[in-house]
Amino acid sequence: MTASPVPPPGAAPATAVVLANLGTPDAPTPQAVRRYLGEFLGDRRVVDLPRLLWLPLLHGVILPLRAPKVAPKYAQVWMEGGSPLAVHHRRLAAAVQERLPGVRVVDAMRYGNPSLAGVLRELRAAGTRDILVLPMYPQYSTTTTASMGDVVAAVGGPATRMLQDYHDDPAWVEAVASSIREHRQRHGDRGHLLFSFHGIPQKVVDAGDPYQRQCEASAAAIAAAAGLGPDDWTLAYQSQFGRAKWIGPSTSDTLQQLADRGVTEVDVIAPGFAADCLETLEEVSMMLAEEFAARGGQLRYIPCLNDSAVHADVVAGLARRELGLTG
Repeated sequence: MTASPVPPPGAAPATAVVLANLGTPDAPTPQAVRRYLGEFLGDRRVVDLPRLLWLPLLHGVILPLRAPKVAPKYAQVWMEGGSPLAVHHRRLAAAVQERLPGVRVVDAMRYGNPSLAGVLRELRAAGTRDILVLPMYPQYSTTTTASMGDVVAAVGGPATRMLQDYHDDPAWVEAVASSIREHRQRHGDRGHLLFSFHGIPQKVVDAGDPYQRQCEASAAAIAAAAGLGPDDWTLAYQSQFGRAKWIGPSTSDTLQQLADRGVTEVDVIAPGFAADCLETLEEVSMMLAEEFAARGGQLRYIPCLNDSAVHADVVAGLARRELGLTG
């Protein structure tokens, strides 16, 4: 996979928007997964341990064991054009490009390809004078958004700026709420709604990271826009790993508690993810759905906004606001 082509010097628009997401392996193979996880887990923002201790453990023990286990999971959700995250992200960038004539819209990834650093260097070499990096993270975290900020600071130059978050943007809130309403119109609204956000270590929040607070604000705003009462929804956090304490409650434990209460139908939405990926498709809609079914319940997953027209409208609107464009 390669980046959206950057025009040569002299042909580049004066302004560019870089839609940046987390990243993905280039293929659902142990080798590709190992390369990707090595870059991802090697970032100090993601795992804040002494490098002399962590890197030998990561490359010598964890990756050789983890990559062969994770690769088949990617294979389960892989699409013809690549991983779901990569496919939806590219399509979203193309849709946003249609809405921003005169502005170059480029897709990039923090880890893997097309790399954010490489895209920024190409845009600068092409003579782009104003670059906006738009991380596809609605909620800010030092573990994700700040890592992109590190790249922007290192290679972006003075002409590059970055949106920090859009967790309470009214258009985004309404877009997610609309996806809930549309899902329930098609499938019925008898189920309890569970918001599942990606977890982060508790120590990160204790150090001042606003992520958990912003997740709570996002969920409350979306629930209100969707017309849900306080007893109609619950918030939880998924994708925990390692032995350290993570913010909670966990999505898996919450589903168990709902089953214990006699709840048999649950709709799950993951509004911290701009596009569906391994964590939403394999973890939620497959693994957790199977666990909940074993407890006698039915879990219905509500897809991310992905490359939908309404999502492209939202992202284009964010870009226009940050760039000071009208229309």
